[in-house]
Amino acid sequence: MGTPAVGVMTSTFVDGAELMAQALGAAGYPFAVISHPMSSVSDEELEAKARAPLEQAARLLLAP
Repeated sequence: MGTPAVGVMTSTFVDGAELMAQALGAAGYPFAVISHPMSSVSDEELEAKARAPLEQAARLLLAP
């Protein structure tokens, strides 16, 4: 629809996301990944974990 967006999921769900993308005709669809788990970490750990997928998402959104 013309709105830039990027999917983000935890590492546990990467296989499922890849299968879903393939089933929907978008094999190889790129997305950002954050390490799992997230619910049991401190705020500081969560902030550190969030840095990698933010960089991934920025690269995906700015890619030609």
